[in-house]
Amino acid sequence: MTKQIEDNLKKIPVVNWFVQLGKQIKIPGLEGMSFYDLLELYGLGIVKGALTTRAGGIAFSFFMAIFPFLLFILTLLPYIPIDGFQNGLFSLISEILPPKTFDAVDGVIKDILNNQYGGLLSFGFLASIFLMTNGVNAIFGGFEYSIHVDEFRNVFKSYLISLGVSLLMVFFLIITVTLIIFYQIALTKIGWLETSGLNLFYWGRGFLFLLMIFTIVSLLFRYGTKQGKEVRFFSPGAILTTIVSLFSFYLFGYYVVEFSKYNELYGSIGTLLILMLFVWLNAIILLLGFELNASLYRLKHRNKTS
Repeated sequence: MTKQIEDNLKKIPVVNWFVQLGKQIKIPGLEGMSFYDLLELYGLGIVKGALTTRAGGIAFSFFMAIFPFLLFILTLLPYIPIDGFQNGLFSLISEILPPKTFDAVDGVIKDILNNQYGGLLSFGFLASIFLMTNGVNAIFGGFEYSIHVDEFRNVFKSYLISLGVSLLMVFFLIITVTLIIFYQIALTKIGWLETSGLNLFYWGRGFLFLLMIFTIVSLLFRYGTKQGKEVRFFSPGAILTTIVSLFSFYLFGYYVVEFSKYNELYGSIGTLLILMLFVWLNAIILLLGFELNASLYRLKHRNKTS
């Protein structure tokens, strides 16, 4: 790998010991490349890849796509013949969003429900598809700015794939809410929900939510770039992103409740700032997972070529 970086690290006490240890650990599937090689390439991707700047661009586009996404889902509600789907959807959204932010989203949801904006062929619905696709396309654009990505799609193909992935994300969300409803009904019929099954319900709902997050992340990594076609469903990057995201949900919620003073400083607009910060943080986590997969891909193919 980069000899200059390696030589500089060897001059630092303690760090040089970890460098030697990392070079002795060989990773299966990387054609003899070491754990140190992976960490070095991964670190270069993070430092030179302008990670926070890319995350900012993704966060802005994705933030703009949140409410069109809700409009898209709410327009589909009359066509989903499942009792309790609306309440289940709102419950899942309230669990995903940080504390103190659901009230702002809830106001928009009620406005959409009280003022019907037409059916599947209305301008509002079609515009929501366009803006929702822009959010996913921004994620793919953030992926392609990585220093490990050399192949790029043209604009039309990228947008078409973004549209397909957006619709798949909606599909997975609908499936998750449906499974949660059926799971709750099953526990009720067994009689567990009224006794000691409440914790069982929360654990089951958490597992389904975790599965949805992991599936969507794997989907983004698979179709985000041209080289993504070689990324497996259970990729290291998807596992890393899912695990770190779960910790971020908990820690960020704790931060908002205990330390955040946005509402005191900015009033009601502080809620939107919290939501924006939450999206930006998770955009960074998503890019960290992608950079890990891209580093593994680069190492594997670089050694094959050499």
